[in-house]
Amino acid sequence: MEFRLLEKKKDSIKLEIKDPDETLIYPLLHELLQDKNVADARYLKGHPQLDRPTLTVEVKEGKPQAALKKAAKSLSNQFLEARQLVEKQLG
Repeated sequence: MEFRLLEKKKDSIKLEIKDPDETLIYPLLHELLQDKNVADARYLKGHPQLDRPTLTVEVKEGKPQAALKKAAKSLSNQFLEARQLVEKQLG
């Protein structure tokens, strides 16, 4: 999965996603929408043969890049905790 910046404004960014992994995109979108500083976060697939999916993040305050990094870090921590729990349970 690769991101390419399509548009950058003071309070929003739009990223094109090459080879999206939706098992990661949807939890990331959920984390973004839980952030009180995020006004909106959208994932648009478009036409499967003509368009690449896009992720748009709009913030009320702060930088949209920071909100995206914060959401990614939160997901990373959640997956780390889950891995540790599984390892502990399986010995």
